Amino acid sequence: MLKGANVPVPADSVRVEVGWSTGPEVPDVDASALLLASSGRVRSDGDLVFYNQARHTSGAVRHEGKHPAGGAVTDTLAVDLARVEPAVEKVVVAASADGGNFGRVPGLRIRVLDAGSGAELARFDSRDATVETAFVLGELYRRQGAWKFRAVGQGYDSGLAGLATDFGITVDEPQAPPPPSAPAPAVPAATPSSHPSPQSAPRPVRLSKVTLTKEAPTVSLAKQGGTSGTMRVNLDWQTRRQPGGWGSRLGRALVPQTGLDLDLCALYELTDGSKGVVQALGNTFGALHRPPYVHLDGDDRTGAVETGENLTINLDHRERFRRILIFVTIYEGARSFAGLHAAVTLTPRHGAPVGFSLDECTLPSTVCALALITNDGGDLVVRRESRFLVPERGMSPQRAVDRAYGWGMRWTPGRK
Repeated sequence: MLKGANVPVPADSVRVEVGWSTGPEVPDVDASALLLASSGRVRSDGDLVFYNQARHTSGAVRHEGKHPAGGAVTDTLAVDLARVEPAVEKVVVAASADGGNFGRVPGLRIRVLDAGSGAELARFDSRDATVETAFVLGELYRRQGAWKFRAVGQGYDSGLAGLATDFGITVDEPQAPPPPSAPAPAVPAATPSSHPSPQSAPRPVRLSKVTLTKEAPTVSLAKQGGTSGTMRVNLDWQTRRQPGGWGSRLGRALVPQTGLDLDLCALYELTDGSKGVVQALGNTFGALHRPPYVHLDGDDRTGAVETGENLTINLDHRERFRRILIFVTIYEGARSFAGLHAAVTLTPRHGAPVGFSLDECTLPSTVCALALITNDGGDLVVRRESRFLVPERGMSPQRAVDRAYGWGMRWTPGRK
């Protein structure tokens, strides 16, 4: 398609892929969607769907994450056009560059695919980017009761924050902490007012994130503001399920076409010397408000995209942790992680999310160490592992990861 051209979208549900070619010094790219009313602006901050706000409240738009394939990466949005609310007239698809401008991003493109058949309905290749750090690549819009797609290609040099603000999003800009001040003098307590207190203003959208790489594999949670509350761990796995189509899951990957069943797990060691594992196998789901302060929500076997497994870590007890190893095993449906593409996101309630993609698996591996969290003088440090392990014959995946990281636990057979 040429810039400004439009085509009909004869599908009730589509997948929108923002793609680009990778290489040295190429910035990372993030896809996002804005649901606009007839005013051309969002109705609320909830109408932005992106890596920190992955699902619209209506369920009509979801951010499904990235997957690498050879020398290219795609970041995908799922749009159920039949569920888009009547007040929404347009779904704008944008991209933002992290660590550079789009002049350094080769092969930037957007594709609209029929979610059912995988057929390509539209494609627009952007070739004139220079200093822009955000791009509106295209838009899905209503016209006489039907949906169409228009190639836009409008750039911004103010990043995702500037683009979002233009469409009416309130952005939470990071601020330096205030300097310490002397304690305030004690004063009598104020008399309660007879007037009702105004409702607290909605929290603005936080756009900050941390991406771990081989070159920069660690991050301090304290420096990112993640010192209290909970931290949720999610996986986004994708596997080729049929020509032209991909299957994906958050937290647990369960692809009905292949019967693939992946388990999210954690080995923990506390400062009192106690050790253990949190996993669905053996129903050892852990606990959030008592040791080990790590909890697996459940063993989801439905394959529903909106649900799934999540590991949650209670950062209010961070001083009790010595180390936590997040890992994933194949329970059934595959003999190796080869051919699967995954991204890991650790989202603290306070502070920036920490994310990274896994390396390509080239081994007959059934267990992958994802991230190692260690206590460094009271600060929790997250390290990207992305380490595929091959258990010896007769050895369980759990025992293999235990041996690789020197946990020193005794293992017995278990079942779900």
